[in-house]
Amino acid sequence: MYRETLAALLLSTGAFAVPHPATASVKCPIVFDGRVPVGTAATFFDSSNALFNPDYVKGNDLKWSDILKLPAGESSRFDGAAYQPVEVTLSDKSIFQQQKGFRRAGLQFIQDSSTGSGTTGIKTLHFSVKQDAARPLNLTHEYLNVWHETADYSADQIMFQTGQIIGKSASDKNNFKILDRSGKSLYSIAMDKTSWQNFAITLNYSKNQVQIYYSVGQAPLKSVAGPTSADLSGQGQFQIGILKKPTGTSDVVNSGYQESKLNEGQIYGGLFLEDSANGCVSL
Repeated sequence: MYRETLAALLLSTGAFAVPHPATASVKCPIVFDGRVPVGTAATFFDSSNALFNPDYVKGNDLKWSDILKLPAGESSRFDGAAYQPVEVTLSDKSIFQQQKGFRRAGLQFIQDSSTGSGTTGIKTLHFSVKQDAARPLNLTHEYLNVWHETADYSADQIMFQTGQIIGKSASDKNNFKILDRSGKSLYSIAMDKTSWQNFAITLNYSKNQVQIYYSVGQAPLKSVAGPTSADLSGQGQFQIGILKKPTGTSDVVNSGYQESKLNEGQIYGGLFLEDSANGCVSL
């Protein structure tokens, strides 16, 4: 309710008047909504809020207002004029707990729980990504950007990654890759350095199947892979942000090389989870 009220007020007063395309319609029931209303300040995320968990997952000595940027510019396909992009950034302080090999910051939907509604039936996760030329990712590293982690933290049922995957060829380091829990590639597409790239991943927990949709800019999503069999067992939670793995080690959690004076970011938009019962997917 806060989101709708704030967005309506800002639009009626003409605040933040940036040209926006018409918002694509969300035609399925929203389970978790991570779209950020226009005019939201980064400090909104430092304490209890209607969007994301204020406590996880971030550097031990950081607030979300130290991590999140709210860039101006064209909104993503499912944001339109009411919602704005949010950028997750990494710095030298992006060390979660004692995981000193990683640099990490990840948003969790506030209503998501390890045994909740995001882990049952048929759900579709929507997210759009855009690159920040001032905070480029170093694609000689492996990045985990969006994932669903099992409740016991033993595996990720689905992973959206980029960069050079550890132990793999560097030939596709400039691609976004969607992998299953075993590391099998379900879909891969080159990173676009200027345009929004829109993804939707349908997770059929009942049939253990994944279907992937994709588009660029304001174009409608189209199915590009699946339905494909994948082990979606283990319940768990979604994470959206950046987990940057080190190089030069087999113990990626605790050691390895990370650059100093780190300043990297990934811009997100159109972030929500919808109920895809009866085949419903917003395109």
